[in-house]
Amino acid sequence: MRRTTAWLTSIATAAALSTTLASAAASAAAAPAPQAQPQSVAVSAVGPQPGTFVGKGFDTCAAPSQSAMNAWRASSPYRAVGIYISGASRTCAQPNLTATWVSNQTANGWRLIPIELGYQAPCGTRAPKMSADPGTARSQGRTAADSAANAARALGIGAGSTIYNDIEHYPTTTACRAAVLSFLSGWVERLHTHGYLAGMYSSGSSGIRDVCLEYHNPSYTRLDQIWIAWWNGVADTDAGNYCSDAYYANHQRLHQYAGDVTETWGGVTMKIDRNYLDVSTSQQPPPQQWSTTVDNTTSGRFTASSNWSTSSYSGSRFGTNYRYASPTSASDVAWYRADIPATGAYEISVWYPADPGYNGQTPYIVATASGNRSVTVDQRVNGGRWVSIGVFTLAAGDGNKVGVSRWTGGSGYVVADAVRITRA
Repeated sequence: MRRTTAWLTSIATAAALSTTLASAAASAAAAPAPQAQPQSVAVSAVGPQPGTFVGKGFDTCAAPSQSAMNAWRASSPYRAVGIYISGASRTCAQPNLTATWVSNQTANGWRLIPIELGYQAPCGTRAPKMSADPGTARSQGRTAADSAANAARALGIGAGSTIYNDIEHYPTTTACRAAVLSFLSGWVERLHTHGYLAGMYSSGSSGIRDVCLEYHNPSYTRLDQIWIAWWNGVADTDAGNYCSDAYYANHQRLHQYAGDVTETWGGVTMKIDRNYLDVSTSQQPPPQQWSTTVDNTTSGRFTASSNWSTSSYSGSRFGTNYRYASPTSASDVAWYRADIPATGAYEISVWYPADPGYNGQTPYIVATASGNRSVTVDQRVNGGRWVSIGVFTLAAGDGNKVGVSRWTGGSGYVVADAVRITRA
Protein backbone atom coordinates (compact mmCIF):
# COMPACT_ATOMS: atom_id res chain seq x y z
CA MET A 1 0.00 0.00 0.00
CA ARG A 2 1.88 3.01 -1.01
CA ARG A 3 0.10 5.88 0.68
CA THR A 4 0.77 9.44 1.88
CA THR A 5 -1.32 12.21 3.37
CA ALA A 6 -1.53 15.56 1.61
CA TRP A 7 1.15 17.12 3.74
CA LEU A 8 3.67 14.31 3.04
CA THR A 9 6.09 14.30 0.17
CA SER A 10 4.65 12.54 -2.86
CA ILE A 11 5.99 9.06 -3.57
CA ALA A 12 6.53 7.79 -7.11
CA THR A 13 3.94 5.29 -8.31
CA ALA A 14 5.16 1.71 -8.67
CA ALA A 15 4.31 -0.58 -11.58
CA ALA A 16 0.77 -1.97 -11.50
CA LEU A 17 1.81 -5.41 -10.39
CA SER A 18 4.05 -3.98 -7.69
CA THR A 19 1.16 -2.26 -5.99
CA THR A 20 1.88 -1.55 -2.36
CA LEU A 21 -0.22 -0.52 0.62
CA ALA A 22 -0.48 3.07 1.73
CA SER A 23 2.46 5.38 1.65
CA ALA A 24 3.38 3.49 4.77
CA ALA A 25 5.18 1.38 2.22
CA ALA A 26 7.56 4.12 1.20
CA SER A 27 11.30 3.45 1.05
CA ALA A 28 12.52 0.24 2.60
CA ALA A 29 15.55 2.09 3.80
CA ALA A 30 13.52 4.58 5.77
CA ALA A 31 13.67 4.23 9.53
CA PRO A 32 10.53 2.59 10.96
CA ALA A 33 8.09 4.99 12.53
CA PRO A 34 7.52 4.79 16.27
CA GLN A 35 4.67 2.62 17.50
CA ALA A 36 1.33 4.30 18.03
CA GLN A 37 0.96 5.60 21.57
CA PRO A 38 -2.51 4.56 22.69
CA GLN A 39 -3.94 5.77 25.96
CA SER A 40 -3.29 3.60 28.98
CA VAL A 41 -7.00 2.81 29.26
CA ALA A 42 -8.46 1.79 25.91
CA VAL A 43 -11.96 2.87 24.96
CA SER A 44 -13.60 -0.06 23.20
CA ALA A 45 -14.55 0.33 19.56
CA VAL A 46 -18.12 -0.55 18.63
CA GLY A 47 -18.18 -4.15 17.42
CA PRO A 48 -15.60 -6.11 15.41
CA GLN A 49 -13.61 -4.18 12.82
CA PRO A 50 -14.18 -3.95 9.93
CA GLY A 51 -16.91 -6.43 10.82
CA THR A 52 -19.65 -7.13 8.29
CA PHE A 53 -19.46 -4.46 5.62
CA VAL A 54 -19.87 -3.98 1.88
CA GLY A 55 -18.71 -0.70 0.36
CA LYS A 56 -15.80 1.63 -0.28
CA GLY A 57 -12.89 2.44 1.97
CA PHE A 58 -9.52 4.17 1.81
CA ASP A 59 -6.13 3.85 3.44
CA THR A 60 -3.40 6.38 3.97
CA CYS A 61 -0.02 6.41 5.65
CA ALA A 62 -0.93 8.17 8.89
CA ALA A 63 -4.28 8.17 10.65
CA PRO A 64 -5.93 11.48 9.63
CA SER A 65 -6.91 14.17 12.09
CA GLN A 66 -10.36 14.21 13.62
CA SER A 67 -11.37 17.22 11.54
CA ALA A 68 -10.25 15.49 8.34
CA MET A 69 -12.19 12.35 9.25
CA ASN A 70 -15.28 14.41 10.01
CA ALA A 71 -15.06 16.24 6.67
CA TRP A 72 -14.68 13.01 4.71
CA ARG A 73 -17.44 11.29 6.67
CA ALA A 74 -19.83 14.06 5.72
CA SER A 75 -19.02 14.28 2.02
CA SER A 76 -16.94 11.36 0.68
CA PRO A 77 -18.18 7.98 -0.62
CA TYR A 78 -15.91 6.16 1.84
CA ARG A 79 -17.05 4.50 5.04
CA ALA A 80 -13.99 2.41 5.96
CA VAL A 81 -10.41 3.48 6.70
CA GLY A 82 -7.20 1.48 6.90
CA ILE A 83 -4.97 2.19 9.90
CA TYR A 84 -1.44 0.97 10.58
CA ILE A 85 -1.58 -0.25 14.16
CA SER A 86 1.74 -2.13 14.41
CA GLY A 87 4.85 -3.40 12.66
CA ALA A 88 8.52 -2.46 12.29
CA SER A 89 8.17 -1.61 8.59
CA ARG A 90 5.84 1.34 9.07
CA THR A 91 7.28 4.62 7.84
CA CYS A 92 4.78 7.16 9.18
CA ALA A 93 4.40 8.36 12.73
CA GLN A 94 0.88 7.98 14.14
CA PRO A 95 0.26 10.98 16.41
CA ASN A 96 -3.51 10.75 15.93
CA LEU A 97 -3.86 7.03 16.44
CA THR A 98 -5.10 6.60 20.00
CA ALA A 99 -7.87 4.63 21.65
CA THR A 100 -9.95 7.80 21.77
CA TRP A 101 -9.44 8.36 18.02
CA VAL A 102 -10.57 4.77 17.35
CA SER A 103 -13.63 5.15 19.55
CA ASN A 104 -14.56 8.46 17.90
CA GLN A 105 -14.36 7.03 14.38
CA THR A 106 -16.45 3.96 15.10
CA ALA A 107 -19.00 6.14 16.90
CA ASN A 108 -19.20 8.27 13.75
CA GLY A 109 -19.92 5.25 11.58
CA TRP A 110 -16.47 4.48 10.22
CA ARG A 111 -15.31 0.89 9.81
CA LEU A 112 -11.64 0.35 10.63
CA ILE A 113 -9.20 -1.88 8.74
CA PRO A 114 -6.35 -2.68 11.19
CA ILE A 115 -3.00 -3.29 9.48
CA GLU A 116 0.27 -4.83 10.67
CA LEU A 117 3.23 -3.77 8.49
CA GLY A 118 6.20 -5.77 9.69
CA TYR A 119 8.07 -8.79 8.34
CA GLN A 120 8.41 -8.93 4.56
CA ALA A 121 9.15 -11.73 2.10
CA PRO A 122 12.76 -12.98 2.23
CA CYS A 123 13.06 -12.61 -1.55
CA GLY A 124 11.73 -9.04 -1.59
CA THR A 125 13.47 -5.69 -1.21
CA ARG A 126 11.66 -4.30 1.81
CA ALA A 127 12.86 -4.77 5.39
CA PRO A 128 12.70 -6.28 7.91
CA LYS A 129 12.62 -9.63 6.17
CA MET A 130 11.19 -12.84 7.55
CA SER A 131 13.48 -15.86 7.58
CA ALA A 132 13.83 -17.93 4.41
CA ASP A 133 13.59 -20.98 6.66
CA PRO A 134 9.90 -22.03 6.87
CA GLY A 135 10.12 -23.18 10.49
CA THR A 136 11.64 -19.93 11.68
CA ALA A 137 9.25 -17.92 9.51
CA ARG A 138 6.29 -19.64 11.17
CA SER A 139 7.63 -18.64 14.58
CA GLN A 140 8.03 -15.06 13.37
CA GLY A 141 4.40 -15.11 12.23
CA ARG A 142 3.31 -16.06 15.73
CA THR A 143 5.42 -13.27 17.22
CA ALA A 144 3.92 -10.76 14.78
CA ALA A 145 0.43 -11.90 15.74
CA ASP A 146 1.15 -11.39 19.44
CA SER A 147 2.38 -7.85 18.76
CA ALA A 148 -0.56 -6.98 16.52
CA ALA A 149 -3.14 -8.38 18.95
CA ASN A 150 -1.61 -6.39 21.80
CA ALA A 151 -1.65 -3.21 19.69
CA ALA A 152 -5.27 -3.79 18.67
CA ARG A 153 -6.40 -4.34 22.26
CA ALA A 154 -4.58 -1.20 23.42
CA LEU A 155 -6.48 0.80 20.80
CA GLY A 156 -9.83 -0.69 21.80
CA ILE A 157 -10.09 -2.89 18.69
CA GLY A 158 -11.42 -6.03 20.29
CA ALA A 159 -11.76 -9.75 19.62
CA GLY A 160 -13.70 -10.71 16.51
CA SER A 161 -11.93 -8.03 14.47
CA THR A 162 -9.73 -8.92 11.51
CA ILE A 163 -6.09 -7.80 11.47
CA TYR A 164 -4.41 -7.69 8.07
CA ASN A 165 -0.73 -8.50 7.62
CA ASP A 166 0.74 -6.30 4.89
CA ILE A 167 3.34 -8.20 2.85
CA GLU A 168 4.48 -5.99 -0.01
CA HIS A 169 5.12 -7.21 -3.56
CA TYR A 170 7.96 -9.70 -3.97
CA PRO A 171 9.40 -11.73 -6.88
CA THR A 172 7.93 -15.05 -5.85
CA THR A 173 9.80 -18.35 -6.07
CA THR A 174 8.96 -21.79 -4.70
CA ALA A 175 11.26 -21.30 -1.70
CA CYS A 176 10.02 -17.78 -1.03
CA ARG A 177 6.41 -18.92 -1.26
CA ALA A 178 7.07 -21.62 1.37
CA ALA A 179 8.52 -19.04 3.77
CA VAL A 180 5.68 -16.55 3.26
CA LEU A 181 2.94 -19.15 3.67
CA SER A 182 4.63 -20.62 6.74
CA PHE A 183 4.84 -17.13 8.24
CA LEU A 184 1.16 -16.56 7.50
CA SER A 185 0.27 -19.94 9.03
CA GLY A 186 1.87 -18.87 12.29
CA TRP A 187 0.09 -15.52 11.97
CA VAL A 188 -3.34 -17.15 11.55
CA GLU A 189 -2.89 -19.76 14.26
CA ARG A 190 -1.73 -17.29 16.89
CA LEU A 191 -4.29 -14.58 16.05
CA HIS A 192 -7.03 -17.16 16.48
CA THR A 193 -5.81 -17.93 19.99
CA HIS A 194 -6.17 -14.21 20.74
CA GLY A 195 -9.74 -14.21 19.37
CA TYR A 196 -9.00 -12.27 16.17
CA LEU A 197 -9.56 -13.19 12.55
CA ALA A 198 -6.50 -13.14 10.30
CA GLY A 199 -6.18 -11.37 6.98
CA MET A 200 -3.37 -10.60 4.56
CA TYR A 201 -2.74 -7.72 2.16
CA SER A 202 -0.46 -8.23 -0.81
CA SER A 203 0.01 -7.65 -4.51
CA GLY A 204 -2.17 -9.84 -6.67
CA SER A 205 0.87 -11.00 -8.61
CA SER A 206 2.82 -12.21 -5.57
CA GLY A 207 1.29 -12.79 -2.15
CA ILE A 208 -2.31 -13.23 -3.29
CA ARG A 209 -1.34 -15.58 -6.10
CA ASP A 210 0.81 -17.65 -3.70
CA VAL A 211 -1.92 -17.90 -1.07
CA CYS A 212 -4.50 -18.98 -3.63
CA LEU A 213 -2.12 -21.40 -5.35
CA GLU A 214 -1.78 -23.30 -2.04
CA TYR A 215 -5.41 -22.84 -0.96
CA HIS A 216 -5.95 -26.58 -0.47
CA ASN A 217 -2.48 -27.41 0.87
CA PRO A 218 -2.87 -28.84 4.41
CA SER A 219 0.69 -27.83 5.26
CA TYR A 220 -0.50 -24.24 5.61
CA THR A 221 -3.23 -22.72 7.75
CA ARG A 222 -5.75 -20.85 5.63
CA LEU A 223 -6.37 -17.13 6.09
CA ASP A 224 -9.80 -15.80 7.01
CA GLN A 225 -9.72 -12.92 4.52
CA ILE A 226 -7.53 -11.61 1.69
CA TRP A 227 -6.89 -8.02 0.60
CA ILE A 228 -6.00 -7.90 -3.09
CA ALA A 229 -3.75 -5.11 -4.36
CA TRP A 230 -4.62 -4.86 -8.06
CA TRP A 231 -4.93 -1.34 -9.41
CA ASN A 232 -7.35 -2.03 -12.24
CA GLY A 233 -9.67 0.83 -11.33
CA VAL A 234 -12.72 -1.40 -10.76
CA ALA A 235 -14.48 -1.20 -7.39
CA ASP A 236 -15.27 -4.86 -6.81
CA THR A 237 -13.63 -7.88 -5.16
CA ASP A 238 -12.56 -9.68 -8.34
CA ALA A 239 -8.93 -10.87 -8.34
CA GLY A 240 -8.60 -11.60 -12.05
CA ASN A 241 -6.33 -14.55 -12.72
CA TYR A 242 -4.50 -14.04 -9.42
CA CYS A 243 -7.07 -16.00 -7.41
CA SER A 244 -9.96 -18.27 -8.35
CA ASP A 245 -13.44 -16.90 -7.72
CA ALA A 246 -14.10 -20.09 -5.75
CA TYR A 247 -11.54 -19.17 -3.09
CA TYR A 248 -12.28 -16.74 -0.26
CA ALA A 249 -15.71 -16.38 -1.81
CA ASN A 250 -17.93 -15.98 1.25
CA HIS A 251 -17.57 -12.27 2.07
CA GLN A 252 -13.81 -12.69 2.61
CA ARG A 253 -12.26 -10.14 0.25
CA LEU A 254 -11.04 -6.57 0.03
CA HIS A 255 -9.73 -5.08 -3.20
CA GLN A 256 -7.38 -2.13 -3.43
CA TYR A 257 -8.40 -1.04 -6.90
CA ALA A 258 -6.51 2.28 -7.20
CA GLY A 259 -3.49 3.78 -5.49
CA ASP A 260 -1.64 7.03 -4.88
CA VAL A 261 -4.64 9.14 -5.86
CA THR A 262 -5.33 12.60 -4.48
CA GLU A 263 -8.89 13.42 -3.49
CA THR A 264 -10.59 16.38 -1.84
CA TRP A 265 -13.77 16.05 0.17
CA GLY A 266 -15.24 18.70 2.45
CA GLY A 267 -12.27 20.95 1.70
CA VAL A 268 -9.75 18.39 2.97
CA THR A 269 -7.22 16.90 0.53
CA MET A 270 -5.49 13.56 1.13
CA LYS A 271 -3.46 11.13 -0.95
CA ILE A 272 -5.02 7.70 -0.57
CA ASP A 273 -5.51 4.23 -1.95
CA ARG A 274 -9.04 3.30 -2.90
CA ASN A 275 -10.51 0.03 -1.64
CA TYR A 276 -13.70 -1.95 -1.99
CA LEU A 277 -14.75 -4.32 0.80
CA ASP A 278 -17.10 -7.28 0.99
CA VAL A 279 -16.34 -8.79 4.39
CA SER A 280 -18.06 -10.50 7.27
CA THR A 281 -17.14 -11.99 10.61
CA SER A 282 -19.76 -14.72 10.37
CA GLN A 283 -18.52 -16.68 7.34
CA GLN A 284 -15.77 -18.45 9.27
CA PRO A 285 -15.95 -20.72 12.29
CA PRO A 286 -15.24 -18.63 15.38
CA PRO A 287 -11.63 -18.61 16.53
CA GLN A 288 -10.75 -21.48 18.83
CA GLN A 289 -11.87 -20.85 22.38
CA TRP A 290 -8.59 -22.24 23.66
CA SER A 291 -5.48 -23.64 22.01
CA THR A 292 -1.82 -23.89 22.94
CA THR A 293 1.24 -24.87 20.96
CA VAL A 294 4.33 -26.20 22.72
CA ASP A 295 7.62 -26.45 20.85
CA ASN A 296 10.72 -28.26 22.06
CA THR A 297 12.26 -24.81 22.61
CA THR A 298 9.33 -23.40 24.62
CA SER A 299 10.81 -22.26 27.92
CA GLY A 300 9.76 -24.42 30.86
CA ARG A 301 7.39 -26.47 28.73
CA PHE A 302 9.62 -29.26 27.36
CA THR A 303 11.87 -31.77 29.08
CA ALA A 304 14.05 -34.54 27.64
CA SER A 305 17.09 -36.50 28.73
CA SER A 306 20.57 -35.97 27.30
CA ASN A 307 19.93 -38.95 25.02
CA TRP A 308 17.82 -36.65 22.85
CA SER A 309 20.02 -34.71 20.43
CA THR A 310 19.18 -31.34 18.87
CA SER A 311 19.09 -30.55 15.15
CA SER A 312 18.01 -27.72 12.85
CA TYR A 313 18.83 -29.64 9.67
CA SER A 314 15.33 -30.02 8.27
CA GLY A 315 13.70 -26.96 6.73
CA SER A 316 10.26 -28.42 7.46
CA ARG A 317 10.74 -28.31 11.23
CA PHE A 318 8.53 -26.30 13.57
CA GLY A 319 10.48 -23.43 15.13
CA THR A 320 14.25 -23.15 15.29
CA ASN A 321 15.14 -26.81 15.92
CA TYR A 322 13.87 -30.21 17.00
CA ARG A 323 14.99 -33.18 19.14
CA TYR A 324 15.71 -36.71 17.95
CA ALA A 325 16.90 -40.01 19.42
CA SER A 326 17.52 -43.61 18.45
CA PRO A 327 14.91 -46.22 19.42
CA THR A 328 15.61 -48.31 22.49
CA SER A 329 13.93 -50.79 24.84
CA ALA A 330 13.32 -48.10 27.42
CA SER A 331 10.68 -45.39 27.45
CA ASP A 332 12.85 -42.27 27.99
CA VAL A 333 9.94 -39.95 27.21
CA ALA A 334 10.39 -36.39 25.97
CA TRP A 335 7.51 -34.49 27.60
CA TYR A 336 5.50 -31.43 26.58
CA ARG A 337 3.93 -29.52 29.45
CA ALA A 338 0.67 -27.55 29.15
CA ASP A 339 -1.73 -25.78 31.48
CA ILE A 340 -5.20 -27.10 30.61
CA PRO A 341 -7.92 -24.56 31.57
CA ALA A 342 -10.70 -27.07 32.29
CA THR A 343 -11.25 -30.81 32.22
CA GLY A 344 -12.72 -31.75 28.87
CA ALA A 345 -12.15 -33.01 25.33
CA TYR A 346 -9.07 -31.74 23.51
CA GLU A 347 -7.69 -32.53 20.07
CA ILE A 348 -3.96 -33.22 20.03
CA SER A 349 -1.92 -32.60 16.89
CA VAL A 350 1.79 -33.23 16.48
CA TRP A 351 4.45 -31.76 14.20
CA TYR A 352 7.66 -33.42 13.04
CA PRO A 353 9.91 -32.66 10.03
CA ALA A 354 9.45 -34.50 6.75
CA ASP A 355 11.95 -37.35 6.35
CA PRO A 356 11.25 -40.88 5.03
CA GLY A 357 14.07 -42.19 7.20
CA TYR A 358 12.33 -41.44 10.50
CA ASN A 359 10.67 -44.08 12.66
CA GLY A 360 7.51 -45.73 11.32
CA GLN A 361 6.26 -46.70 14.80
CA THR A 362 6.86 -43.66 16.99
CA PRO A 363 4.89 -43.88 20.27
CA TYR A 364 3.19 -40.69 21.48
CA ILE A 365 2.04 -40.78 25.11
CA VAL A 366 -1.08 -38.80 26.06
CA ALA A 367 -1.67 -38.19 29.77
CA THR A 368 -5.47 -38.38 29.79
CA ALA A 369 -7.74 -37.82 32.78
CA SER A 370 -7.99 -41.61 33.22
CA GLY A 371 -4.34 -42.51 32.64
CA ASN A 372 -1.68 -42.63 29.96
CA ARG A 373 -2.61 -43.70 26.44
CA SER A 374 -0.17 -44.58 23.66
CA VAL A 375 -0.72 -43.63 20.01
CA THR A 376 1.63 -44.89 17.30
CA VAL A 377 2.53 -42.44 14.53
CA ASP A 378 4.37 -43.20 11.30
CA GLN A 379 6.85 -40.31 11.23
CA ARG A 380 8.08 -41.36 7.78
CA VAL A 381 5.04 -39.67 6.21
CA ASN A 382 3.02 -36.43 6.62
CA GLY A 383 5.98 -34.49 8.03
CA GLY A 384 6.18 -30.71 7.98
CA ARG A 385 2.52 -30.24 8.91
CA TRP A 386 0.11 -30.70 11.80
CA VAL A 387 -1.02 -34.33 12.19
CA SER A 388 -3.99 -35.02 14.46
CA ILE A 389 -3.55 -38.06 16.70
CA GLY A 390 -7.05 -37.88 18.16
CA VAL A 391 -9.34 -36.29 20.73
CA PHE A 392 -8.74 -37.09 24.41
CA THR A 393 -10.17 -36.13 27.78
CA LEU A 394 -7.52 -34.11 29.57
CA ALA A 395 -7.62 -33.05 33.21
CA ALA A 396 -7.44 -29.39 34.16
CA GLY A 397 -4.14 -28.10 35.46
CA ASP A 398 -0.50 -27.66 34.57
CA GLY A 399 1.56 -30.74 33.86
CA ASN A 400 3.07 -33.10 31.31
CA LYS A 401 0.30 -33.82 28.82
CA VAL A 402 1.95 -35.24 25.70
CA GLY A 403 5.19 -37.18 25.33
CA VAL A 404 7.29 -38.92 22.69
CA SER A 405 8.78 -42.27 23.69
CA ARG A 406 11.89 -44.02 22.39
CA TRP A 407 10.49 -47.49 23.18
CA THR A 408 9.60 -48.82 19.74
CA GLY A 409 10.32 -51.77 17.53
CA GLY A 410 10.55 -49.56 14.48
CA SER A 411 13.79 -48.38 12.94
CA GLY A 412 14.95 -44.81 12.37
CA TYR A 413 15.08 -41.81 14.67
CA VAL A 414 12.08 -40.86 16.78
CA VAL A 415 11.54 -37.10 16.67
CA ALA A 416 10.09 -34.63 19.18
CA ASP A 417 9.32 -31.25 17.58
CA ALA A 418 6.01 -29.62 18.57
CA VAL A 419 2.50 -30.43 19.81
CA ARG A 420 -0.74 -28.45 19.65
CA ILE A 421 -3.63 -28.94 22.09
CA THR A 422 -7.00 -27.48 21.12
CA ARG A 423 -10.30 -27.59 22.98
CA ALA A 424 -12.60 -29.81 20.89
